[in-house]
Amino acid sequence: QVQLVESGGGLVQAGGSLRLSCAASGSISSIYNMGWYRQAPGNQRELVATTTTGGSTNVADSVKGRFTIARDNAKNTVYLQMSSLKPEDTAVYYCKADLRPWIGARQNFWGQGTQVTVSP
Repeated sequence: QVQLVESGGGLVQAGGSLRLSCAASGSISSIYNMGWYRQAPGNQRELVATTTTGGSTNVADSVKGRFTIARDNAKNTVYLQMSSLKPEDTAVYYCKADLRPWIGARQNFWGQGTQVTVSP
């Protein structure tokens, strides 16, 4: 079984910072891209940032310059450092990993989500 466990969400005032973590564990053969997505009430889930095994990143324009994605391949963990937070960043943040388990096909796995709330 594969699990993605997120942590680090919470309530913060506008202008503040939070750091999200997502650790993948279980019967994992290889991990390819990892990333963060978010979904606000009434909105579709949207990409925030992704990173490849080699460290290349793709960051949404809406958070560019404020959010940074990084990963630790040895720990199968991806991080999202969020700074200068705005109320419009309020959402449930989900971790996604494109990986190949020891048994089964390569596929995307999702974490359970962590709430980030930014107050004005």
